[in-house]
Amino acid sequence: MKLLFVTSEAAPYSKTGGLADVSSGLPAALAALGVQVKVVTPLYRAVAEGDHPLATLKSTFQVNFRGRELHGRVSVHRLQPDLSYYFIGRDEFFDRSFLYGTPQGDYFDNADRFIFFSRAALAACRLLRFRPDIVHCHDWQAALIPALLKHSPESHPFWQKTRSVLTIHNLAYQGVFSQEYMPVSGLPPDLFTMEGLEFYGQMNFLKAGIVFADRITTVSKTYAKEICTPEFGYGLDGVLRQHKASLTGILNGVDYASWDPADDPHIARHYSRSDLSGKLLCKQELRQIYGLTGLPGNPLIGMVARLVEQKGLDIILEAVDGILKTGADLVILGSGEDRYHKELGALARRHKGRIGVRIGFDQALAHKIEAGADIFLMPSRYEPCGLNQMYSLKYGTIPLVRATGGLEDTVREFDPKTGRGNGFKFKTYSAPALISSVRRATALYKQKDMWASLVKNAMRADFSWDTAARKYLSLYERVLG
Repeated sequence: MKLLFVTSEAAPYSKTGGLADVSSGLPAALAALGVQVKVVTPLYRAVAEGDHPLATLKSTFQVNFRGRELHGRVSVHRLQPDLSYYFIGRDEFFDRSFLYGTPQGDYFDNADRFIFFSRAALAACRLLRFRPDIVHCHDWQAALIPALLKHSPESHPFWQKTRSVLTIHNLAYQGVFSQEYMPVSGLPPDLFTMEGLEFYGQMNFLKAGIVFADRITTVSKTYAKEICTPEFGYGLDGVLRQHKASLTGILNGVDYASWDPADDPHIARHYSRSDLSGKLLCKQELRQIYGLTGLPGNPLIGMVARLVEQKGLDIILEAVDGILKTGADLVILGSGEDRYHKELGALARRHKGRIGVRIGFDQALAHKIEAGADIFLMPSRYEPCGLNQMYSLKYGTIPLVRATGGLEDTVREFDPKTGRGNGFKFKTYSAPALISSVRRATALYKQKDMWASLVKNAMRADFSWDTAARKYLSLYERVLG
């Protein structure tokens, strides 16, 4: 089977969130199952300046864009015979400091950037003479492709037997732009209807994928149900209910080659389920990095996240005093909205020695937090899948989460009576509910034997990519009929 995997970010080349990890782990797992995979993603400045052995093809492709023939270049990194990453180069769109926008807001021309990217991904395929059986598109940045395959000059006989799959990683981000972009898209104007791309008078890229893809997936079973409701549907719940027969939830996996405390190169000391002694040294190192001065025996809560409201930042800020009263210290790593950068910075100054905050993305530090924290905090308003709770389980760092999306599917509340469960959950999205859950966790932390049992339960969990890849392969085969 030949698969074209189209994504706006892919680790280790570019990353803002979990999509990048999926775009690394899933293609590799599919290639291991015998699928020929070509991943297409933009050649951002971070990719071009990164330490990657890229080869640029001599030939270029062209896209008719706003009345001009725009040429694009293709660079490639071949990882193995059945897995290669192809990077779409066009400096006016991708040679920028950030992927989608600055901390002050999105880039003004994101519609142009990702219309070009979507059309370029198909043009690059023809340049490479690669005729995929399946085009697997991810999120709004690539969601025009299913429509382009069926209703544009790109819908050439070359694509006659190709089928499309769209994966929604986060329904809140839909790519909604002015109707003026319809002519730029290369799609016929008669698709701008309620049954097509129209969305309250505007053009909705993600809706295009939902309507025209042969199959739709999202990243957990619970989230697949949630997005069909008004609460989580962000205006597309009705469209999703219409296409519910095509919608499947497949939980993301974890790349245990990169996330395993037994051989993680980023952490102070390796450890495993059978020998947890190294975790204490990891905690000591993490406390030193963040300048924590409280009692070393305090439970340490860690968080690695995009600093946006979705991740529960508003209730964390409201709950901080209650969290600190439990005796726990807190360390945070992430970047996002300026207002949260400022508020968390002020919080760290006000509670110096108890709260540590680092703004930015630091892969090594993210690993150190997973290894060194006792509890990992994910109080998300919604969470389609989440990966950090699965990393945390592997590291024996107990996830404390809100019961939504993939967090609901992967974390089971620990029951001291039966000894079953692997974490802590709360349902109501509020600071009091969060504080109550932290109290349960920190109270159990003082019962060392019980806590050790919980840690071993957590480390027993297995969310390898192989499981998810086999489900996707089965779905591709059904789509091809």
